[in-house]
Amino acid sequence: MIDLRMVPAALAVWVAAWLLTGPGAAWSGSATGLVAAIVAAAYLAMVVVAAWSRRGAPPAAEPGPLPAAPLATEPAVGPGVAHTVLAAACVLAVTASAHVQLAGRAPLAGLAEQRVTATLTGVVASQPELFSFAPSTPSTPSTPSAPSTPSTPNIPSALSVPSTPGASKHRWVLAARAVDAGGVESAARGHVQVLSSAAPRYGATVTVSGALRPADPGAAETARLTADATTEIRAPPSALRVLDTHRAALLDVTDPLSPQARGLVPGAAIGDTSRLPDGLAEEMRASGLSHITAVSGGHFAVVVAALTLLCSTARLPRPARVLLVALVSLAFVLLVRPEPAVLRAAVMAAFGLAGVAIGRPSQSVPALAASVVGLLVVDPWLARSFGFALSAAATAGLVLLAAPLAARLAPWAGDAAAFALAVPLAAQAACGPVLVLLDPTVSTVSVLANLLAGPALVPATVLGLVAAVLAPWLPAVAGLVAWVASGATWWIAAVAHWCAALPGATAPWLGGPAGALLLAALTGVALWAVLRRAPRPGWPESWRAAVRSGLREALAARRRRLSRTRFVALLAAASAAALVIAVAVPRLAARSGVPTDWQVAACDVGQGDALALRTGPASAVVVDVGPDGPAAGRCLDRLGVARVDLLVLSHFHADHVGGLGPVLAGREVTAALVSPVPEPAANAAATEAALAAAGVPVRAARTGDQGAAGTLAWRVLLAGAGEGANDSSVVLAVRAAGLDVLLLGDLEDAGQAALVPLVGRADVVKVAHHGSAVQSRALAERLRPAVALVSSGRGNEYGHPTDEALDLYAGVGAAVVRTDECGTVALVVRGGEVSLAGC
Repeated sequence: MIDLRMVPAALAVWVAAWLLTGPGAAWSGSATGLVAAIVAAAYLAMVVVAAWSRRGAPPAAEPGPLPAAPLATEPAVGPGVAHTVLAAACVLAVTASAHVQLAGRAPLAGLAEQRVTATLTGVVASQPELFSFAPSTPSTPSTPSAPSTPSTPNIPSALSVPSTPGASKHRWVLAARAVDAGGVESAARGHVQVLSSAAPRYGATVTVSGALRPADPGAAETARLTADATTEIRAPPSALRVLDTHRAALLDVTDPLSPQARGLVPGAAIGDTSRLPDGLAEEMRASGLSHITAVSGGHFAVVVAALTLLCSTARLPRPARVLLVALVSLAFVLLVRPEPAVLRAAVMAAFGLAGVAIGRPSQSVPALAASVVGLLVVDPWLARSFGFALSAAATAGLVLLAAPLAARLAPWAGDAAAFALAVPLAAQAACGPVLVLLDPTVSTVSVLANLLAGPALVPATVLGLVAAVLAPWLPAVAGLVAWVASGATWWIAAVAHWCAALPGATAPWLGGPAGALLLAALTGVALWAVLRRAPRPGWPESWRAAVRSGLREALAARRRRLSRTRFVALLAAASAAALVIAVAVPRLAARSGVPTDWQVAACDVGQGDALALRTGPASAVVVDVGPDGPAAGRCLDRLGVARVDLLVLSHFHADHVGGLGPVLAGREVTAALVSPVPEPAANAAATEAALAAAGVPVRAARTGDQGAAGTLAWRVLLAGAGEGANDSSVVLAVRAAGLDVLLLGDLEDAGQAALVPLVGRADVVKVAHHGSAVQSRALAERLRPAVALVSSGRGNEYGHPTDEALDLYAGVGAAVVRTDECGTVALVVRGGEVSLAGC
């Protein structure tokens, strides 16, 4: 029997905390009235339940002699009253906590409303993470606790602001203890989200100076600050310094590994996603595998299980086992950082250890409910944390739904397969409504992806943690362990890539609370339909008997024909093949072809242009399609592009539109943007006819057009501004994966001159007109790109690219990359650095 007595209290506390920490929650009369209403409702419920529990009691006896004392008495208070009192007490506790914390935050919040410049002193309370943003709006990043979902993201202002190096900062949280504003120093309490160029150490005491700004409504932080200066005045405690050494050493020993391993081995072990390729992160999100790099209950279960096995092998007494597991769990929390999901898992683990220590193992549901109540009383703003909500929902789904679902599946799939399938089903059912609030889509492949990736999760986590422990002292051994772990993470990455690329991997859904409620209702109906009946027998017994008999006969015949020597040889060969698959194949896959985390690719289409800018696991914005032939289509196939979110045809010359047929035939094209100048007329007519036949919406580009696709934002800087087809090219500015990319089409002198005042520094430039001699020095010096892409054919009759163009861009500091020498080339962004693949 599942013990649900604490669940109403947990739900009541969550609702109260949500209301108390909402936008505009300050201790005004309205907020006090809200709290009073919550408490009054809880008290009223208690009175109603108490009256109902006494409804069937006999009337009081007439006064008379006292009866003899009964041998046993009924309880004075029924269980319903006790549960209601408990819920009311928990609501009062979270109300008092929110009241005290809001009062403490008020002075700092007031300074933020005044937007004063201040110096704060406090402790770094979160692991700094690299944060890239459009440089035109550096003061308004979104916060994890209150994610924004605008229809069009911030778009760089025509690349007019340099994006390097100031476009990326470190985002972290400061637990403020003192504030100095206008020469007046005072105590402060509250968390402040800080953006700074420097990345302070977690747990260090620092001072930061800068302009305070109000936090987003409902955010856990009291204010935001963009730091002009950050100074460490006290180092982190010694325990944190030791653990930081292990974190840094793990990153060092995994640095030589393949891109997926550099990101996934630390991610699966300690939740460090700083080097996770953007493309892989998007694929894991689309396939429902992003929880692998989000440390939560699963990681604690692996750690505790491994420790318990070691303690049992060593025959340690129970008190020693409990103490060792508690200390290691505490160290693990500090190693991975006490994020909301980690705290929930840690508190639940503490309840479990307490039960083991006293010889009364705790049940999962009461432990989860008590963990939620305790953490929300300590920090009411956790009620608005998506990480905390997902962690609690996933755990609730597993403990409440996994066993019943496995019981229904077991007659059809067997016990082991039924449990393996029930776990992702239960987690998906519980987390789906919460995930819809973050992204209005539903993953149709998450159960399949988790079923396939599940066997690799434990070795990836355990081996990654072993590597983290050994790395500071035995880096060579730790590197070997991490290398073996990369075989498991390769499988996880391969599953994510394959599942995310499946047709219909994500289905659009209604966004916001309405979408979440709709999905929750449909999920509830489906679960009711499945679970309302007892498990059925499954496959007919005659079928099972036939299968078992056939297998026994086949195995017996095999054993008769197979000698022991041949059996050993086959076993050795199978083991060797498994080792090759697990270790060698990932290495070969990492070294061949286009990397899966590519962001910008210039296709080798001969004398012509065709570029792709990644927008998702299997989607891209494509600019031009090269000359006639299958080259552009094959390049997009190689890149894994199944959907073109936007097709841009800069102008209608054959070397830019000739390859349209294979591109359209091999994938879905959402929309097309073409040059407003239909020259040559025959090419323009043929192109528009092909697009119309494929059902692609087409419109002529105009200067100033802008939009977004996935995480990519684009803007048309020029369109039809010059004379002739070349100088009327559509010039596109793109912001993708933290890179500013400028695509110049085939601009000539006049077009390039018109572009000079519109642009600033860029990271990547597609050089105009295949690197012809007509290049603007003023434009090149204005752009000063890190990479200059030149798309041209080998031995072409035009002499492209010319030495003048190559020398010009090399002279301004660009790495010049040519498709006639390198073939198809791709740019990847790893750890904030741009790398080149294919040349």
